[in-house]
Amino acid sequence: MSESLKKRVIVLCSGGMDSVVALHAAAREHEVVAALSFHYGSKHNDREIPFAAYHADLLGTAHLTIPLDFMGSLFESHLLKSGASIPKGHYEEETMKQTVVPFRNGIMLAVAAGLAESRHATGVVIAAHSGDHAIYPDCREGFMRAMGDAIRLGTYADVALLRPFISMTKSEIARRGHELAVDFSQTWSCYVGGETHCGECGTCVERREAFQLAGLNDPTEYLSNAPLPSKPL
Repeated sequence: MSESLKKRVIVLCSGGMDSVVALHAAAREHEVVAALSFHYGSKHNDREIPFAAYHADLLGTAHLTIPLDFMGSLFESHLLKSGASIPKGHYEEETMKQTVVPFRNGIMLAVAAGLAESRHATGVVIAAHSGDHAIYPDCREGFMRAMGDAIRLGTYADVALLRPFISMTKSEIARRGHELAVDFSQTWSCYVGGETHCGECGTCVERREAFQLAGLNDPTEYLSNAPLPSKPL
């Protein structure tokens, strides 16, 4: 990337494979001011955030974790510790909507925009990708475009919302991570939040499918390696 296109950026990094690849890619293309995680009371926050910190340290950048306790106590979602059990099945099934945390990306991006302006950054990177659109309304193009406009218009520095993976599939992100030599064993996806990936929840299914479609070795240990469920019509 030419020097004129490089930015000082904040990268939203949960510790999942998409955001970790986004962090490594951003470190190649921009100046990363900080990798930003949020602890909002999900069942898997304590499993994934240490991996975000690991990769930030690997790249020599700051890692920040911002608590959003109100989400865990006030919002309704099976993904939260306060919610019901995580459903099993394909990640595009209707039941996976139960794991959506209302307006999560909107809240996190608003916080990231304020942090970016405070740290004299000119960009916020989020790893939303094409496969997210099926069940997450706050990952869809209309929302992201509107949120990008709001962040730009609401900051003196005209902070840009950068979505490098928005037209990519998760398998393409896996290939990009492989090109960047990302250690995927040091990432977390499972929404259940146990000691080992369950292999059957929507995010585990998505992760397993991504490596298979990318033709890459999956270094993840799963409790179940049962055949993947079919994608719903």
